[in-house]
Amino acid sequence: MVINDLEFYCVSVPRTDGNEPLRTVLLRLATNRGVEGWAEAALRWRPPECSERRTALLPCLQGRNPFDVEDLLTLDVLQPAGLRALVEMACWDLIGRSLHQPLYNLFGGRYRKQIPLAVRLPEGPPQHVAELAHALEEQGFYVQMITACGQLDEDVRTFEAVRASVTQRTELRFDGGCRYELEAARDLCAAMEYHGPRFLLDPLAARDFHAQAALARQTNVPLALWRSIGGAADVLRAVRCGAAQYVIVDLCAVGGIAAARRCAAVAAAGGLHALLGGGPSVGIATAAALQLAAAEPALDGCSECAYHQLKDHLLAEGIEISDGMMSIPGGYGLGVEIDRAKLERYQLL
Repeated sequence: MVINDLEFYCVSVPRTDGNEPLRTVLLRLATNRGVEGWAEAALRWRPPECSERRTALLPCLQGRNPFDVEDLLTLDVLQPAGLRALVEMACWDLIGRSLHQPLYNLFGGRYRKQIPLAVRLPEGPPQHVAELAHALEEQGFYVQMITACGQLDEDVRTFEAVRASVTQRTELRFDGGCRYELEAARDLCAAMEYHGPRFLLDPLAARDFHAQAALARQTNVPLALWRSIGGAADVLRAVRCGAAQYVIVDLCAVGGIAAARRCAAVAAAGGLHALLGGGPSVGIATAAALQLAAAEPALDGCSECAYHQLKDHLLAEGIEISDGMMSIPGGYGLGVEIDRAKLERYQLL
């Protein structure tokens, strides 16, 4: 079995949270045996780029065996990391479908049957965000991420309003969005210590591990890193300088599933908690993250995913969400099938 064709698709899907529609890129890999593998990454390509990328990439992949996935990832043409993640994800989907196995079986077996889901609250007036948090809690979402606006007083009011609107059962996280300088970040931590967030994510404008470590030494609020994690080497830097207690691993940012597993292994060896994170997904990237989280013990805690915030998805059958938990797709490969009619509806031409 060898790769004989590929196609990129730029799609745009409306969201329910008032934000701009989700823009993402899909990849279809096809083999000479008629098996197809799919992948998704949140790349900001323009539609004309899809044909240009196909022209550049197909000669490099044509005739290659998708089972040689580790060898394929060494190709210089697979840059940036998001493109590498796309090709790897599609190869794994092909491998799983060819072997008639879900991916979690190929990653060591199913360790978890469901994955707890962390949902993100949008920016907005404190009372509006608090009302939304309360509504989400009633739907069973007991882990929620508050998004910073970058104004200290406003962010503190938002956090306090959300904390007052939900029960103690709901775990709150706060994403600083790299919007604070060190002194203001210290004030933010001091204001939040009493309320006990699970962690404060990416508070500092400067994505500097040593600056984050300096902040970590001056607060009791656990810190987390996401936007500065581009691979296992970055996780190791965070471990060595004590920059965080948590790292968020994004498949698109680190370059795929294998890279994410390495990040999780380094985090576990260094005593850090590793979680999966990602932006909104039409379902394919979500399925890949679920397959990985199902099999990887080092990826502990709730993973963030905004799949539920779309008005639609591109799957023939959606991923089940119940009481804040996402079920692992049970089909072969990624475990999901693409709805071609929906793909045509949302494709950007």
